[in-house]
Amino acid sequence: MHTVFLRSKLHREFAHHLINKAPDDFVVQISPPKRTNDQNAKMWAMLTDISRARPEGRVMTPDLWKAVFMNACGHEVQFINGLDGGTPFPIGFRTSKLSKAQMADLITFIYEYGDRHGVVWSEPAPEGLL
Repeated sequence: MHTVFLRSKLHREFAHHLINKAPDDFVVQISPPKRTNDQNAKMWAMLTDISRARPEGRVMTPDLWKAVFMNACGHEVQFINGLDGGTPFPIGFRTSKLSKAQMADLITFIYEYGDRHGVVWSEPAPEGLL
């Protein structure tokens, strides 16, 4: 199995070569780049800042804030009850499946929400993150 990042003419030629030598019924998938580790680290720092700030009196863990923001940005999130029938918890949301652009949109949305609610950010947005 090969993953080719199309960053130059040489990479595109290599991808064409792989396609030409692939047997029948193989599958080719072209997709945008996934979110970066830097974006992921930034998101968790921001979610922690929001959790500590408790905007609108909401007391939630960073995990729950993540589910709330994913849902607000239109990504499917489900909540189910645990085995004890108690507090629901979120499932079905994974930022690792987001593209780099989708993650940038999510981070921007979190910034906008936090700024509107007076969240003090523990770190500024790195240059070029978004």
